[in-house]
Amino acid sequence: MRSPSRREETVMNDHRRLGRELDLFDTDPLMGAGLPYWLPDGAVVRHTLEEYVREAERGAGYRHVYSPVLGKRELYEISGHWDHYSEDMFPPMKLGGEEVVLRPSLCPHHALIYRSRSHSYRELPLRMAELGGMYRSELSGVLGGLTRVRSIQLNDAHIFCTLDQAVEEARAALALIRRAYADLGIRAARYRLSLPGEGAKYVADPELWRRATALLEQVLDGVEYEAVEGEAAFYGPKIDVQIVDRAGRESTLSTVQIDFHQPERFDLHYIGPDGAKHRPVMVHRSIIGSVERAVAHLIEEHGGAFPAWLAPVQLVVLPVAEEQYAPAEKAVRRALDLGLRAELAGPEHGTLGARVRAARLVPYVAVVGAREADAELAAVRLRDGRRPGAVPVDELLARAAAAVRTRGADLWAAA
Repeated sequence: MRSPSRREETVMNDHRRLGRELDLFDTDPLMGAGLPYWLPDGAVVRHTLEEYVREAERGAGYRHVYSPVLGKRELYEISGHWDHYSEDMFPPMKLGGEEVVLRPSLCPHHALIYRSRSHSYRELPLRMAELGGMYRSELSGVLGGLTRVRSIQLNDAHIFCTLDQAVEEARAALALIRRAYADLGIRAARYRLSLPGEGAKYVADPELWRRATALLEQVLDGVEYEAVEGEAAFYGPKIDVQIVDRAGRESTLSTVQIDFHQPERFDLHYIGPDGAKHRPVMVHRSIIGSVERAVAHLIEEHGGAFPAWLAPVQLVVLPVAEEQYAPAEKAVRRALDLGLRAELAGPEHGTLGARVRAARLVPYVAVVGAREADAELAAVRLRDGRRPGAVPVDELLARAAAAVRTRGADLWAAA
């Protein structure tokens, strides 16, 4: 049998095809283009990914907030989005005598949350994170699957810190990104220092750009990167972590930015050790960027065979015949009690061979026949092709739970 060509492999692993085939997500014309909905298995992947990010952020000293997806037009005039980014925003909506806008970014909301309380230098760095919705008025021609959508769930965070803390905080954000990529089984294609280009898209403040760029160059010391003009945010330069999909297309997944512009626009300050007001620096960072783009890349990178901790179903138990239903159901209940996502697929779903094939992307398959049922065993088949054989159900569950808990790559490591 010949191996598939690169083009055939790209088509096979296209997240749009796999997403529908594996019942992860879909779209409907009545909802609108660029507005996908998540099916149960896709929702599991999304929820697990979001909880992973929250856990990683909590461990790194972030505090989580919620903020609304709407804001007054005036908010985005202050932030600069209205002047520099309005072509990518949805039109304002009339609300009484005011105009409100679907937010294109979480930054202005977090600036207001910071500004709502006074802060001492002893509180800094203050790390504020949110998995929040935002909206971009993308043209129909560029929309596609989960990679270009109009409703975005963004993994965003803003660190309010002193100037002396900014480089170390940005370096720590890059380290968090690298750790997440290792756990997710993806890799960065390259690092890019995105700088401003020509035109009115960018804030006209040369000193701001010089200071922020110099700090990011310190952050990237020892990291191989490429400086590219015309890719910066409108308010400052950024480090973009680039990924490449199966078709060879490059895109940005994660970012780290140092921002002097918005702290000034929103008149942010903290009280220093001298008792006077000082302006904080705002470090923007996103570990996985938009959840939609992250899941699209994960689908293609793994061909739907997600790492065990992220898989929608982690264990399928297959009773050979009706007589093995009871022990199979018992094994599923024990797996659920351990926090594993487990299902039972009985003979009503087809022959044993058909059920094994249907579970090809599930990390653990446990077959329970008459011999296994009598001895509380399960004949284990791993997704990577290994067959450890008939093992005690307790051992199977302990090993699976350990692999999920540690996010390990080895499905059959010691429990």
